[in-house]
Amino acid sequence: MTTNMSFLNLILNASFVVQLVMFSLLVASVASWSIIFTKQKLIKKIKAASDSFESNFWAGGDLTALYQTSNKNNDNDLGMAAIFRSGFQAFNRISTKPSVAKDKVVEECSRAMRVAQMREVDKLEQSLATLASIGSISPYVGLFGTVIGIMNSFRALAGVQSATLAMVAPGIAEALIATAMGLFAAIPAVVAYNRFADKVTRLEIRYDGFSEEFASILQRHELHKSE
Repeated sequence: MTTNMSFLNLILNASFVVQLVMFSLLVASVASWSIIFTKQKLIKKIKAASDSFESNFWAGGDLTALYQTSNKNNDNDLGMAAIFRSGFQAFNRISTKPSVAKDKVVEECSRAMRVAQMREVDKLEQSLATLASIGSISPYVGLFGTVIGIMNSFRALAGVQSATLAMVAPGIAEALIATAMGLFAAIPAVVAYNRFADKVTRLEIRYDGFSEEFASILQRHELHKSE
């Protein structure tokens, strides 16, 4: 008697618990790839917007004109542009008040940029924890399904006097599918998480550098006004 060992047949003939594990891993894999494509697109868009803004910023043009241009292009209000807008808005709001000390102006601008930077970093880090969870948990979920499947296979052999490889193989094969699916869900998630975490860190370093430089420019501007 020939046993059908096709992939689909093994899944359909698996126990309910093993099928539930496989379905959970399939959902996790789909969610993981969805996050990967969405995050890749977002990071690419933010990096391009930051590169473009940084090029315009260091071109030496008028900051007020750059701010007005940034206001008109709200779709490009990402990354450095968002940090710049927050800092320049705070500068325009506070510098016109004669009662505010010069050092307080720069301090408030720096605070506004830190808040904006936190929002931008949070936007970048969103869903990364989900990727990390999928990458770390999926192998164990798959292993759980494998253990349950092998246990069911040996329990089925308990009442058989002479067991053959043909009787054991399908149960073990369907159990190992759960482990394979766990690895299939985990490996891309771990690779993508490490890659995105590195890109987010690099962008955050750029944000820090830009905020420091812009705060220095505003401070020099205030000192020049007071002379």
